[in-house]
Amino acid sequence: MRSAFSTPAVLWTAASLVLSSASALFSGASAQQTRTLLATPTTVAWGYYWSEAKPVLSVHSGDTVVMQTLSTCGPADRLEARGVPHAEIPNYVRDIYDKVPLSDRGPGGHILTGPVAIEEAEPGDVLEVRVKKVHIDVPWACNGAGKNGFLAKDFPKGYQKIIPLDLTHMTAAFAPGITIPLHPFFGSMGIAPPGAAGKLNSAPPGIHAGNMDNKEMVEGTTLFIPVHAKGALFEAGDGHAGQGNGEVDITAMETQLTGTFQFIVHKQGPRESPLLWPRGETPAYYIAMGFDEDLTKATEISVRNMITFLSEQMTDHPRMSREEAYALISVACDVDITELVDGNKGVHTMCAKSLFRTK
Repeated sequence: MRSAFSTPAVLWTAASLVLSSASALFSGASAQQTRTLLATPTTVAWGYYWSEAKPVLSVHSGDTVVMQTLSTCGPADRLEARGVPHAEIPNYVRDIYDKVPLSDRGPGGHILTGPVAIEEAEPGDVLEVRVKKVHIDVPWACNGAGKNGFLAKDFPKGYQKIIPLDLTHMTAAFAPGITIPLHPFFGSMGIAPPGAAGKLNSAPPGIHAGNMDNKEMVEGTTLFIPVHAKGALFEAGDGHAGQGNGEVDITAMETQLTGTFQFIVHKQGPRESPLLWPRGETPAYYIAMGFDEDLTKATEISVRNMITFLSEQMTDHPRMSREEAYALISVACDVDITELVDGNKGVHTMCAKSLFRTK
């Protein structure tokens, strides 16, 4: 279950070309197809992951989907009031806010594109999501503090900020004298939870992945998620141009992204240790995640997730005992706070692949 990697994101002005040409570019591949999924009032899931959601697109294992998504910055009139030029707000933002019925919104606030069904996926499988490309579609991002921020009592009035993006140099002009390098990623990538969860709020991450806000999951990385519903039902959104670990004020540099995802279904054999929580992989690291309302419990889940991977699931290096894995995490791996907001807090344990190189 290794990752495939691609080239850096290109300028936002080429977004329409990326979307229109993707299918033609891959049309020669007989075994695998590339599909394009635009963000429209009928192709978004507003605020939920749900095992009973009707797929807006169905594909097969090995196929690739180019998915256009919205930010969490709000409707066009709000963006214009904050100073974003009318011409820099995609028309589909207005269309979605105008035409998605109130009855179809919630319980969360994220506008996610999907769900995409992967035909072969069944409960008990593992869905591998290869993040082939992450494309920033607009030259701005927003950030704002709200009532669910980590220090909400310190900032009761909240605040809102528009951050200009330089997509030629891939930097953000946060303030005079403060320039931030961009590392775009999707705050939310996930699949349907178990049926008993019902229509799950899009905010808290969990065993379905979802709103992980893991800044490591940029272009060229891979996400592994345990499947709980027929077709898996993948959704993506909550685009970020960049973020700090913790995401303490409740938002990152929120922006509009188009993502290119390849889906691969892995059937679990009867003797294989099942994947219980999401796991990630970058060119340099293995990542094990954990989520819970309690930060200590989230940390326990993350560390145990990595112990299980190192001792029972690793395929490209001899596996070790659980005691050796626990010790290795303590002496050589990093246990980081992913985010401190969103209901469930997130922790990810990072283990460098360089530790496992053999001469």
